Amino acid sequence: MANESGKPGGIGHNIGDGAKEEVVWERWSKKRTFVRALEGTYGELMAELFSQPRVYRTSDMKWKGGPQNFGKKVINPQATRVAQSIETHVDVYAPGGHGQKHGHMNSAVFFVLKGKGHDVHDTRRIDWEAGDALIVENGCVHQHFSDDPDDETIVLIMKAKPLFLFMHLIFQKMVEYPPTEPVPGHEDYQPPAAL
Repeated sequence: MANESGKPGGIGHNIGDGAKEEVVWERWSKKRTFVRALEGTYGELMAELFSQPRVYRTSDMKWKGGPQNFGKKVINPQATRVAQSIETHVDVYAPGGHGQKHGHMNSAVFFVLKGKGHDVHDTRRIDWEAGDALIVENGCVHQHFSDDPDDETIVLIMKAKPLFLFMHLIFQKMVEYPPTEPVPGHEDYQPPAAL
């Protein structure tokens, strides 16, 4: 696929000279480890498990993405050796921001730490606010929206995605990528550095 200048363009291609730098969501563009190999003796595996940290500080991790939706991978088989079957990440939405429209076989628990908003699950609207735990059911195409025009929304997402992928339930569908433009009026939004 080429752009108007005849240079390669579109997803997976370099941007032509003079174009603004696009956000790269590493979880959709880089090779990832979804399930690690379990190699060695039981004794070696047990010793390694007991040597792993039990606290993972999100303040030590970098935010990825933007300008409306930012994320941090907290625990998953690629990032830590202690967990093999779960994945957790923290997402922040700029005021009035939203994320990608997508679907996956695994269910997920979406716990709202701050803010208010709504989801659309297979065209059905579901409202939520801080303190709510939202279930994203298996195989549903969904999208998350922040409805607070003045403040950010922060959520913790927990899922058994590695286990589903290990069982070869690998359906993942990206219907619409996250927005590449900031929310009007919040062009300088940055997620909290302390989180």
